[in-house]
Amino acid sequence: MTGFPRARTSVVGAATFGLGECPGYNALEMTAQAGYRALDDAGIGLEEVDGLFVALPDDYLGGLAVAEYLGIQPKITDNNRTGGSSFLCHAIHAALALDAGLIDVALITYGSNQRTASGGLVSALKSSVYETPHSPMIPVGGYALAASRHMHDYGTTREDLAQVALSARAWANFNPEAFRQGDMTLDDVLGARMISSPLTARDCCLVTDGAAAVVMTRADRARDTRAPIPLLGGAQTVTHKEIASMPDLTVTGAAITGPQAMAQAGITPADVDCVQLYDAFTINTILFLEDLGFCPKGEGGRFVSSGAIAPGGALPTNTNGGGLSCCHPGMYGLFTMVEAVRQLRGEAGTRQLASPEIAVSHGNGGVLSSQATLVFGTPATV
Repeated sequence: MTGFPRARTSVVGAATFGLGECPGYNALEMTAQAGYRALDDAGIGLEEVDGLFVALPDDYLGGLAVAEYLGIQPKITDNNRTGGSSFLCHAIHAALALDAGLIDVALITYGSNQRTASGGLVSALKSSVYETPHSPMIPVGGYALAASRHMHDYGTTREDLAQVALSARAWANFNPEAFRQGDMTLDDVLGARMISSPLTARDCCLVTDGAAAVVMTRADRARDTRAPIPLLGGAQTVTHKEIASMPDLTVTGAAITGPQAMAQAGITPADVDCVQLYDAFTINTILFLEDLGFCPKGEGGRFVSSGAIAPGGALPTNTNGGGLSCCHPGMYGLFTMVEAVRQLRGEAGTRQLASPEIAVSHGNGGVLSSQATLVFGTPATV
């Protein structure tokens, strides 16, 4: 693949704010707080931000609102909305704008007070005229369909799905920011309230507050910051909007974006030290591991049941606890980027991996509709 500015831009700041429950803050305030923290982490002043990338909940003029709140006048404001993959798409757009010299410093930031404001999942997804007569449960019903099809075609079991949740919880127990911690057994997952067969409540993401942000700049400027993380590759695609239009319930757009991003980075799946995936539901992790090339199609269930993605496994996955046990404030994609950066910097505390050099961050939007993959490295990999 050509055209992507491999290693010519870097993430130089990353931060989170208010994970779990954050009373007293609205989404705009949380978005700003994460941005301030990421800029402090980068050692870059707010006045230097000339590229702003946001997806403020329930505000389609959110880019204007955040710019006004921060008191900046960015040259580029991107409010592209592809669901939870939005922020990885923002990183690709920011890399292109930085490389072209259109901007010098990009801030990608997001916050949601979904838990304290509503107490439940708020989704922009609506059923279509084709789906409405069947009264689908949105969005879980579409993911349940994908899980059922994968079970039918490949022999994947509910126990395999449960292992994804158990692995996420095991990682969360090492993360002081994680909202859900403590022991969880296979019986706890299988015996939880059924939401949409075969997915129980423990197969579904959390509903939390939370905010995250990253700061990006060109490689020449990044060298002056304390811990730059080069962006080696990035790709995005949209395959459908509604689950009824998904070409194959067991194959996602990650089968397109993963190989493209890795080709740009000059790596293969075997080179990857950790993977941060959008795990809104346990079936997501299985599908994305297959489609990104970490195991053959149909083998995802057995792969996760082997312990490969858990602490001590061959492919550490969602090392912060993911959307299943760390946080899920409406959209989770930006948190996959923050965790990838922390691991590559060696700043992940007791969950820190031993000298990782390549991390993959993958985001999902809609009902397996929009996929985006980023490959991050360390300065030594460039």
